[in-house]
Amino acid sequence: MLELTSDLDHQLVLLDRLRTPTWIFDIDSSRIYWANTAALEVWRSTELNELTMRDMKADMSASVSRRLRQYQEDFERSNATFSELWTIYPGGKPTTLRVKYTGIRLPDGRMAMFCEGLAVVTETPETLRSAEALLHTQMMISLYDDGGALLYQNPAARSTWEAADTSLASRFVDPEDFRQLRRTLVRKGEARTVIRVRTTRGIRWHEITARECRDAVTGSPAFLTSEVDITDLKDTEEKAKFLAYHDVLTGLPNRTAVLRDYSARLEAARAAGEQVAILFVDLDRFKTINDSLGHFVGDEVLIEVAQRLKAVVGRKGLVARLGGDEFLILMNQSSSASRFAAVASGIVEALGEPLRIAGRALVVTPSIGISFFPESGDDIDTLMKSADLAMYKAKEDGRNCFRYFSMNLQEQVQKRMELETDIQRALRDGEFEIFYQPRVSADDLRIVGAEALIRWNHPTRGVIEPSEFIPLCEETGLIEQVGDWVLGVAVDQQVHWRSMGFPLVVSINLSPRQFKNEDIVSKVAKAIERTGCLPNELELEITESMIMEKDHTVARVVSELTKLGVRLSIDDFGTGYSNLASLQNFPVDSLKIDRSFIENMRSNQAITEMIISLSKLMGMKIVAEGVETYEQLNWLREKGCQEFQGFYFSKPVPAAEFDTLLIPAGKRDRA
Repeated sequence: MLELTSDLDHQLVLLDRLRTPTWIFDIDSSRIYWANTAALEVWRSTELNELTMRDMKADMSASVSRRLRQYQEDFERSNATFSELWTIYPGGKPTTLRVKYTGIRLPDGRMAMFCEGLAVVTETPETLRSAEALLHTQMMISLYDDGGALLYQNPAARSTWEAADTSLASRFVDPEDFRQLRRTLVRKGEARTVIRVRTTRGIRWHEITARECRDAVTGSPAFLTSEVDITDLKDTEEKAKFLAYHDVLTGLPNRTAVLRDYSARLEAARAAGEQVAILFVDLDRFKTINDSLGHFVGDEVLIEVAQRLKAVVGRKGLVARLGGDEFLILMNQSSSASRFAAVASGIVEALGEPLRIAGRALVVTPSIGISFFPESGDDIDTLMKSADLAMYKAKEDGRNCFRYFSMNLQEQVQKRMELETDIQRALRDGEFEIFYQPRVSADDLRIVGAEALIRWNHPTRGVIEPSEFIPLCEETGLIEQVGDWVLGVAVDQQVHWRSMGFPLVVSINLSPRQFKNEDIVSKVAKAIERTGCLPNELELEITESMIMEKDHTVARVVSELTKLGVRLSIDDFGTGYSNLASLQNFPVDSLKIDRSFIENMRSNQAITEMIISLSKLMGMKIVAEGVETYEQLNWLREKGCQEFQGFYFSKPVPAAEFDTLLIPAGKRDRA
């Protein structure tokens, strides 16, 4: 390293006599500090003052600037000397020189660079451009001797390695990766690997390609490496891999991970003689939270539930989210199976504690189904289905509890599956039939309407009541097809009775699934258009719980049906929310008092009388269901009930038999 002494002028005069272009470059200010006469010619300058005023940084690329800083660091660290091809651009014209660089200390103590232009190079364009490309490329190029010691680095490589690192082996995080690279080089002459290396930015992933060659200076065996930092790509791959097998919201393993990983765990448990339990956890009425409070609150609930499940299970098992509000837990147990019950009870207890979400205290209860390996199934898919069946049993038994899978439950499910297949066949083969129960005027016993009630004429089991197959239709989605069929038949029948001279109001029950599907509006509209029936003679019956739900879809459906002109009726009133005052917000035409109030007339008189009075005030028609005696009918007449249904007048009958009731209906008087 050179150093300018106090006899500065004398030193510079001596240097100025040299015919070799010589200049001092101030790296910190990116300006030439001094230059001899020969250097002025190279830089195309007539005087030194003009040259020292040039701001070299204005036209300097980031790669060159980074390279100069690397030189400065090496000069500070040791008496380093470099010789490289450099292309400068005085006046915008390129000049390529082989320059020798040495550190030189300025009078103020800063490290500058002493430059000797050894020769003006007139190489081929390809050579000059390749030298520039090597300087500016972001690919890291390095040359090592046969033992792995560093011989050369381009600026990109130098910027990522600590200057103290002089061997490739020291940069490999795993020494075995370097040994494998050398073995492949010896065997094939080239090697490619993706490994973790130590850099100035910390540990990074690099793709390294190495090829055997010779050192152009000594002729000794060497190898050249080119490196690309692929850390961002690896991070993206890892993120994609994580997302493929984990739930984004909770961070838990997802269904794909369960199907991929749990089979191996089952085999390991089999080999170890351990019992495995699968716990299927479903949150009760979670949809209500989403619909009433929004999906943001619902997501926060799921996150908190996931944390509580993990806290209860701990290291004893694995928790996964299958989707929606469904979670799956896998547990191994080498001793008593009572431990599984303890965990299930712990989950019920943990979720029973209120969740503080968005300033609200929410309580979420679980229904849990438990299946065992290998008793309940020999593979993860079967075990999940078994646990799912047990979970539905828990829901049937009141929710907020857990139930075990059993073969008896499997038999019940098998029967349900057979019944589902039979329902599809019944639709295809015309096994369903509509019965009609008369709606009768309480004053004169005149038939004013009919309620359409579906029956199933099963080829082997006889007549099956709706209570047995309608819930299954609701669960499986077949209710849409069954409901469409009922609507079409009932509307046709209403038009038939009008043609006979009997303008009856025909009532059709809508299930919750039908009512919450906005397609119901278009289906009703098409049925009216197809048959020409009068909309005000078509009544759609829904339960009070359905209309009282805070569901935007329900509100839209009600509004659109009202625009069509059809009537709306509340069926089985009094068994659900019993909030009569809230019904004034909906365009309800009539209200049916549940048969349980009529059956227990003596104990329910006050409530029934209140329902009738309030309904009359709100302009709703009152229909009493389940009227079987004259005493019941007479009391209802006295309280102002307008219509009734029940065995006192007639049970539900087929359409042909209903026709025979219509003729004498106006003359009938049993009062």
